[in-house]
Amino acid sequence: MSRERTRRELPPVQEHIDKLKKVVEEGNGYGALQMYKSISARYVTAQRFSEALDILFSGACVELEHGLVNCGADLAILFVDTLVKAKSPCNDESLDRIRCMFKLFPRVPVPPHLVDVSDDEDVHNIQESLGEARSRVDNLTSFLRAAIRWSAEFGGPSIGYPELHAMLADYLYTECPELDMVRISRHFVRAEDPEKFASMLINFMGRCYPGEDDLAIARAVLMYLSMGNMKDANILMDEIKKQAETLSESDLIQFITYLLETLQRDALPLFSMLRAKFRSCVDREPLLNELLDEIAERFYGVQRKNPLQGMFGDIFKMMG
Repeated sequence: MSRERTRRELPPVQEHIDKLKKVVEEGNGYGALQMYKSISARYVTAQRFSEALDILFSGACVELEHGLVNCGADLAILFVDTLVKAKSPCNDESLDRIRCMFKLFPRVPVPPHLVDVSDDEDVHNIQESLGEARSRVDNLTSFLRAAIRWSAEFGGPSIGYPELHAMLADYLYTECPELDMVRISRHFVRAEDPEKFASMLINFMGRCYPGEDDLAIARAVLMYLSMGNMKDANILMDEIKKQAETLSESDLIQFITYLLETLQRDALPLFSMLRAKFRSCVDREPLLNELLDEIAERFYGVQRKNPLQGMFGDIFKMMG
């Protein structure tokens, strides 16, 4: 009875949307945030999820449009939480709203780290800019990771909707002050766009330390293969060869080339020989061996000695 009374008493949602927009425009973004939360909660309690979603979507957009990233991100995350409570399917309408909110997250060029350390104001400004960039990335990451989990649970692929992974990978690469290529690559291989991933890797090769380019390529190919995605692994390598002006001829690149050919055959002994021959270059990064163990299990049924100790794979899958 209480729920039915609440359902009847709640006014048309557009009244709230118009009123709260004015509050933000008058400069009280934080006060509006609290009102967006409390008002939307009343609609959720009354199980009027569609109207709650309207309020939260409007609020996130208005706050982000006014540069209030923390407030906008809070409402964007609450929007996804409400999708989950409503058991809303992963459909075009909801995805369009997520796309819209994503586009409103600011993209601000991070200033170079080369500053005059003798100038206190210069140092303070760079530290402030980097702190703001990290905050933007953390907010966007929380929002899109929640959206990925929702999409996986309510009708999308089991690893989440590919476009959401692509959004997160792109933002992490372009906006994060400290590049975490493992994290970025994990999302790119789930984005079903190996051509774009190849372009990003080519760009990274021009920015990374000497000798890291082959690691980035090998890591990306092995991630695709650990998911059983032979097709995109080959497309990625072909695209890199097309786009790169020069491609490292390191032992690691040779290993990856031979590995792609080997996995097209039912040849576990050849796979094992290849790992043994190129052990020294594969050992440059522990993750490569972890991925190769997953590949051996997926393609040849070789059980890992202690699969519960996978450094990245299982943890990442649970976190979505």
